[in-house]
Amino acid sequence: MTYFIWAIIVIVTLSLVGIVYRLVKGPSVPDRVIALDSIGVSIISLVGLFSIFIKTSFYLDIILLLAILSFIGTVAFSKFIEKGEIIERDNSR
Repeated sequence: MTYFIWAIIVIVTLSLVGIVYRLVKGPSVPDRVIALDSIGVSIISLVGLFSIFIKTSFYLDIILLLAILSFIGTVAFSKFIEKGEIIERDNSR
């Protein structure tokens, strides 16, 4: 079982390297946003695999926190791409 977990960790790490390459080399901003979201998913899966490997559920709270932060970051970047600003200010008052 441990060899299987180590093999999955290696595969996820290699995919993470490819995603970082896409983040740096991405031809457009939406590609980079998707790469950032994919990095968040990869890190969440690595933490989950590490939690399975050491047989504890302590890291599951960290997974939840990373998922929330990744979602908020993706929504903020998407709003920035769409409108050019994240927080709208009403200056007509």
